[in-house]
Amino acid sequence: MNFSMWKKALLIIPSVTKSEWDALDIISRWLVSTRAAVLVMTFISAALAGLFAWRDGAFQFLPWFVLTLGLILAHATNNLFNDYTDYQRGVDKDNYYRNQYGPQPLAHGLMTTTQLLTYTAVTGALAALLGVVLIAGNGWDPTIWLLLGLGAFFVLFYTWPLKYIALGELAVLIVWGPLMIGGGYYVLSQAWSWNVVWASLPYALGVTTVIFGKHIDKLEGDREKGIRTLPVLIGEKAARYSVVTMMVLSYLIIVTLVAFRYFTPLMLVVLLALPLLRQLWPLFMQPKPETRPDWWPEGQGGWPLYFVGLAFRHNRSFGGWFMLGLLVDTLLRIYAPAFWH
Repeated sequence: MNFSMWKKALLIIPSVTKSEWDALDIISRWLVSTRAAVLVMTFISAALAGLFAWRDGAFQFLPWFVLTLGLILAHATNNLFNDYTDYQRGVDKDNYYRNQYGPQPLAHGLMTTTQLLTYTAVTGALAALLGVVLIAGNGWDPTIWLLLGLGAFFVLFYTWPLKYIALGELAVLIVWGPLMIGGGYYVLSQAWSWNVVWASLPYALGVTTVIFGKHIDKLEGDREKGIRTLPVLIGEKAARYSVVTMMVLSYLIIVTLVAFRYFTPLMLVVLLALPLLRQLWPLFMQPKPETRPDWWPEGQGGWPLYFVGLAFRHNRSFGGWFMLGLLVDTLLRIYAPAFWH
């Protein structure tokens, strides 16, 4: 067991040679091939769904654990299937941008097609099984069947055709907010809440900035490959400004929900992420540097990724403060309701 690689793969997207890959244990290979470092975004969405359910007196640990594990495995399945789909469509050929910043199992010869499909099938089957467990635990609720079906749709069709027709970014917004958080809340509470859906948007917007950043980084490569992401359609400058707008909107939604008393003022703790936004703002106002800046971490920064790394830093900070704020908000409402009312 290579615990150091497990930790590394959970923190960054490491580059590995074929000889290094061959020496890895199966868990390390799974973590590297699924780009496990980004799975934290799914964990945060699941955690927020659990906190909203707890706040409304509907939290149970075991269903939440099954939900969380299932969502993480579904995300991992999408990442694996993404690699397979792009490879089969010839996207990863000719040193395409994605091949430069991290391991692409098929393009780099780390895995055969059969091996990758096996990883994908096993991971996807486990995710589906956990979904069925949740449905069975909720009396075969048809709404949960619908949520499971929507999740499967986005897993299978995000890479193609959604990403190719400028719907990938919208898909991410829907999945990491209304579907994961709103749908997760429904699974745990057996009740649909539009308030939770609205409250999920600040974090969902943060995840959307990450995919926007990635699509800005590889905009030219995508244009050449005929992949019409939203940044390809609206242009690099408009895409950069869109990222900053979404970041600001996340804070404004929180402030609005506090003003309408859906959140306690303790949720304003998310404003502690503003100094980082202020630091990143000027970087998004300018095009990407031609070469790696001196301050960019060599070997661990994923260069030539740039805007996606900046967006991920902000989303991780904002998401962390969001979880902390919601946790304290929930504790206050449960154990000191008189203080709030």
